Amino acid sequence: MANHYVQESKPQKKTGKILIIILCIVLGLAVIGAGAYFLLNHFGLPSIDLPKDMVTENATEAVVTEAPTEAPTEAPTDPPYLSYLSTMTDREKLCQLFIVTPEVLTGVDVATEAGEMTKEALNNYPVGGIIYFAQNLEDGVQTTAMISNTQSYTKTPLFISVDEEGGEVARCAEKLGTTVFDPMFTYKDQGEQTAHDNAQTIAKDISQFGFNLDYAPVADVWTNPDNTVIGDRAYSDSFDQAVTLIPSAVKGFHDGGVLCTLKHFPGHGDTEQDSHSGLAYVTKTVDELKAGELLPFKAGIDAGADMVMIGHLVVQELDDKPATLSGKVVPELLRKELGYDGVTVTDGMNMGAIVDNYGYDEIVSGIFAAEIDMILCPDNLDSYLEAMEKALSDGTITMEQVDAKVTRILKLKYDKGLIN
Repeated sequence: MANHYVQESKPQKKTGKILIIILCIVLGLAVIGAGAYFLLNHFGLPSIDLPKDMVTENATEAVVTEAPTEAPTEAPTDPPYLSYLSTMTDREKLCQLFIVTPEVLTGVDVATEAGEMTKEALNNYPVGGIIYFAQNLEDGVQTTAMISNTQSYTKTPLFISVDEEGGEVARCAEKLGTTVFDPMFTYKDQGEQTAHDNAQTIAKDISQFGFNLDYAPVADVWTNPDNTVIGDRAYSDSFDQAVTLIPSAVKGFHDGGVLCTLKHFPGHGDTEQDSHSGLAYVTKTVDELKAGELLPFKAGIDAGADMVMIGHLVVQELDDKPATLSGKVVPELLRKELGYDGVTVTDGMNMGAIVDNYGYDEIVSGIFAAEIDMILCPDNLDSYLEAMEKALSDGTITMEQVDAKVTRILKLKYDKGLIN
């Protein structure tokens, strides 16, 4: 009996010790909790208030929060020239493709001022630009007023342009007393700085009157002594030398504050004919052009030239039509080969090479096939617009093509600050 009693009493003692340990732990936790409460309430430790939307109606449920969402991104906006394009009517777009003389615009014999007739004409024909010749220029005050008034009448600012190459082609020097230069060929061996400085001086001279676009420099290379239409208007008779001088001239025009134009693509310096009186023919192969005539144009494009003027030149290996109407010359040589995506402009469309050989319908379809953006010196604006509207109605051309041309024009005007 005694042994049995001892064996039964040992587990009871162990149970009692366990209860005492548990009680001590509980009391210890209670003391710690009370201390924490005292610290939080007497030493200013911040309390945390949960937002209402993080508290559940049932206190026994777990609090659930949503992951923060990213702020919505703004939709990309169109460039300003595309926004501007969307506000234009179809007629405004078509008219933007033309650079006209003030006489063709207004119908007067010789324009030397801009008043109500000019204002009304620009309202009816919101063209992309005006070109002035010596007959329009009397003196600096008259020219400045004429240009300023003309510009003030337009919704879309105009290219105000002139042929001011130096030498014999110098309207402002002839009439307004600006700096007189010898033909650019005269300076060919004086280097890049002279080419730059001459162009900068020309640009500063003409910009004071309000001109913002010059049809220079001549990027043709005078390689044919029998060529008289270009001759000493060229910067050089050497392709290698022209490649160094033309970019310097481009920079000079820009430093002087005007836009510039490379002319006459794909090269008028080796032709025997004069495109003013008839078609001129380029007899070289495409490979020969790439190795020679195209090089100064490429150099000028790389230097940032604003426009390229297309000559009425038949590249016989590619087409029997002049480059201004050919679906091969500009698309293949200028756009594709040289990678140029800027504004293109025709040589004067009132020249014999065009008016003596083609009707308006053929001219319009050709210009669009040739990927040319602007039409310089049309002889009759109404006839061109009628031909364009007809071509649009029969599907020969599309408004998508028109929009692509106007987009290039507006982009240039925005990029150069003409539209601000």
